Amino acid sequence: MSNATAPAFIVFDTETIPDGVLLARTRYAGMDLSPEQAIERAQQEELARSGGSSNFIPVTYQIPVAVCLAPVGSDYRLRGLHSLGAPEYATAAIVKSFWKTVNRYDQTKLVTFNGRTFDLPMLELAAFRYGISAPNYFGGRARNRFGDGHIDLMELLSNFGAIRFTGGLNLLSKLLGKPGKVAVSGGQVYEMFREGRLEAINEYCACDVLDTYFVFLRTRVLIGALTIEAEQAIVRQTKDWLAREARERPGLQRYLDSWGDWDPWP
Repeated sequence: MSNATAPAFIVFDTETIPDGVLLARTRYAGMDLSPEQAIERAQQEELARSGGSSNFIPVTYQIPVAVCLAPVGSDYRLRGLHSLGAPEYATAAIVKSFWKTVNRYDQTKLVTFNGRTFDLPMLELAAFRYGISAPNYFGGRARNRFGDGHIDLMELLSNFGAIRFTGGLNLLSKLLGKPGKVAVSGGQVYEMFREGRLEAINEYCACDVLDTYFVFLRTRVLIGALTIEAEQAIVRQTKDWLAREARERPGLQRYLDSWGDWDPWP
């Protein structure tokens, strides 16, 4: 894709696992723990710290095993859905591909759900790890909290942190009749990785990107960039595109199997 056809937006999401080697070398230095033991200990500590609500290890200890992105045109139509680093999904290849894309399309706006506090900081640390240069990003609009280079939908819909957005992307997806969380959640990714299920992780990530895309479309209705009629027409066109793609991508068929149309209540 040339710069002449650069997307107006890139909607993306990531899935990560804890870096057991880094945990063993820093938090548990000198304790002779294996990476797996370090992760298990860190998870138990996080569970205790959160009062039993979460065992998620902080973003500084996370590495990506899936990054999926969807280029979107200025007409808000989906142009594709890509899993980076396929089919091996090696972390270094995923990270390099992401930053090559973002740095190339420096006028393209990034769209995430909670990307400002998780996905982008995690990927920035991954760029640091691998020595990747992305000057158009690090010196550009997407890193400016008050700029328009990055649209974080959670920030937008929580009134920039005025409320704790309980329910997250899953809640918003269900309000739109879209699948949201079906068979997999983020808390299962590490075990899936240990089982070698990288393709399944990337399918799950791609479905999260689709949910994020549909939430993004509705926010464009909120700000007046789309009418509700135009949004619904794009949703129908996207469903047709997904049905064609699903012939070769089983994960998309599972997404369609859980598809619902927008039917607001009460």
